[in-house]
Amino acid sequence: MNAILKPGASPVDLDSAAAAQAALRSFWRISEAWQLDATEQTTLLGVGRTTLYQWKQGKVGAGLDRHVLERLSYLFGIYAALQILLPVGSQADAWVRKPNAAPLFGGKSALTRMLGGQVADLYVVRDYLDAQRGGRA
Repeated sequence: MNAILKPGASPVDLDSAAAAQAALRSFWRISEAWQLDATEQTTLLGVGRTTLYQWKQGKVGAGLDRHVLERLSYLFGIYAALQILLPVGSQADAWVRKPNAAPLFGGKSALTRMLGGQVADLYVVRDYLDAQRGGRA
């Protein structure tokens, strides 16, 4: 799959090992910031433990499948939205684990919702944050 970041830019091959490694490096940083354990990481990525540990060792094949890329896209969007809404990094990172009174979360944390295991769980959190920052109604 090829994508162009901006007009005139070189195409980015999202199926390459280099793109996969870059995306996973970003995910590892978010995992550290959110203090995610291996079980939470596997659930958010939708992969098994063996795959997760291979990726952590830098053993990434030609690229990530579209399902993992979709999950990463939502996670990156959630992280970015939090950085905008809560510009103090520690507050933004802590938000995912705090109980939330919004009806979407029912008093539980956003992370609890995201760990539902479905891509839709990531989508609704991303959509909620976009609405909070005025990006959606």
